[in-house]
Amino acid sequence: MPKINGNEIKTGNVLEHDGGLWGVVKVGHVKPGKGGAFAQVEMKNLRTGSKLNERFRSADKVEKVQLEQKDQQFLFESDGKLTFMDSETFEQIELDAELLGDRRPFLQDGMTAQVEYFEEEALNIALPSQVKCQVAETEPVVKGQTASKSFKPAVLDNGLRVMVPPFVGEEEHIIVSTETFEYVERA
Repeated sequence: MPKINGNEIKTGNVLEHDGGLWGVVKVGHVKPGKGGAFAQVEMKNLRTGSKLNERFRSADKVEKVQLEQKDQQFLFESDGKLTFMDSETFEQIELDAELLGDRRPFLQDGMTAQVEYFEEEALNIALPSQVKCQVAETEPVVKGQTASKSFKPAVLDNGLRVMVPPFVGEEEHIIVSTETFEYVERA
């Protein structure tokens, strides 16, 4: 595994630190008035989910881990476990639904997601950045309201609440960002 300097750590990197695999959530570079510069790094353990704040000086060396990404098709959920199938080998794996956290409602039957592996261990699920959803309920269109940049609340078919433009009505399909939970465009 390649070693990188403490000042080269970026958000999204996976590091081997203190005997565990840590995903970098946030990085802040600090230059105090006295002393050397350092990177304040917020990390999340990919196996246990615990969080850690650590300081790395530019001279510190850390192991950067490359995760293998495989496209896998979501089949079904049962007892808090998500079942995915490898589209090439047709092998099935079960992962905890908690890996997706609050993005879980975006996972749809038959959807292809990227499962990230370290050696043979599945550690993370990456959903597409945008998904197509149907508006289940929203307020009716108010005439004359389309001139301003206003939004109205809507409930999607997966139960999530998002803000949509006034011209979007019930039963319409829209594209929603899985990172920001915001309306992107009509489908």
